Amino acid sequence: MPDLPSPARKPLVGLALGGGAARGWAHIGVIRALGEAGIRPDVICGTSMGALVGAACAAGELDAFEEWAVNLGLRDVIAHLDFSLGSGFFKGEKLMGFFRGKFVDRDIEELAIPFAAVATSLHTGAEVWLRQGSTLDAIRASIAVPGLFTPVAFDGVILVDGGLVNPVPVSLARAMGAEIIIAVDLCSDLVGRRPAAAVTPEPEPGFYGEWMAKLEDYLGDLIPALAPDAPAMPSMLEVLSSSLYIMQVRIARSRLAGDPPDLVVTPRLGHLGLLDFHRAEEAIAEGRHAVERIAHALPGLV
Repeated sequence: MPDLPSPARKPLVGLALGGGAARGWAHIGVIRALGEAGIRPDVICGTSMGALVGAACAAGELDAFEEWAVNLGLRDVIAHLDFSLGSGFFKGEKLMGFFRGKFVDRDIEELAIPFAAVATSLHTGAEVWLRQGSTLDAIRASIAVPGLFTPVAFDGVILVDGGLVNPVPVSLARAMGAEIIIAVDLCSDLVGRRPAAAVTPEPEPGFYGEWMAKLEDYLGDLIPALAPDAPAMPSMLEVLSSSLYIMQVRIARSRLAGDPPDLVVTPRLGHLGLLDFHRAEEAIAEGRHAVERIAHALPGLV
C-alpha cells in the first residue's frame, strides 16, 4: 500500500509587538482584527507596551485586560503614578502592584502561548531577551522607559526599556521559531510631528491643577525660570518623549530593513501623547483600522 502524503504543516506565526507608551493599546485592536481574519499567533514577543499587551494575550486574559484598559480614566492613570526623584519620574511600584492584584502572575514558561519580552542592559547596552521567570517582572523591566520609570534589577542586571535596542522585536520572534512574522510598529508616523506629551483631553480643572502642582513640587529647582522675552520651550516631558520617539523610529527602521517581517502593521497614533493611557478605546480602534488597511495582504499569508 503506497504511503499517503502527510498533511501540509501550518507555518508558525509570530507576532512582534513594538513599544510606544500609551499607543500600545492599539495592539489589542490589531490582535482582535487578526483573530477575526483567522490569524492567531503561535508565538508572541513584545517590547515595552508590546510586552504588556502581548503577555495578556499569551496568558489568555486579553478580554479582562481590554475591559480594564477601556475603562481607565485620567484619575486612574494618575493614581497609578508614584512620583520619584530617583532614577525616573515614577517608581512603577503602584502600577505593578495593581497588576499583581488584578491578574495572575504566572511564569513565562507556563503561558498558553510562547512569549518573551525585550529589555536593555543599562550598563552594557546589550539586548536582553526575557523568556523565563515571572511574567510581571519581565514586563516591568521591558517598560522601564529611561527617565520616566526607574530601572529594574533583574538577575543581577540593571534593565531598562527594550525600545532602546529593539523597538519592534522581529529578530526575537524569529529566534523563537516563528516562520511567518507579523510586526506591529507604533512609531511609524512620529518623526516630523510634535507629539502631545502631556494629557490631551480637558480634565476637571481643580483635579488637574492639583496634580500639576504636585509634580512641580517634586521637580522643584529642576525647572529653570525663563526670561520674559525668551521663546517658549517644550516641557521636560515633551523633550524626553520626542527624543525617545526619534531614537525608536530610527532604530526600528534600520532593524526592520535588515530583518524584514512578512507583514508590518502601522497604526497611525502620532497624535497620542506619552501618558495618554486613558485613551485606550481610541487606540484600540486605530489598531483595528490598521489591520483593515492591509487586509488585502492577509489571504495566503499563513
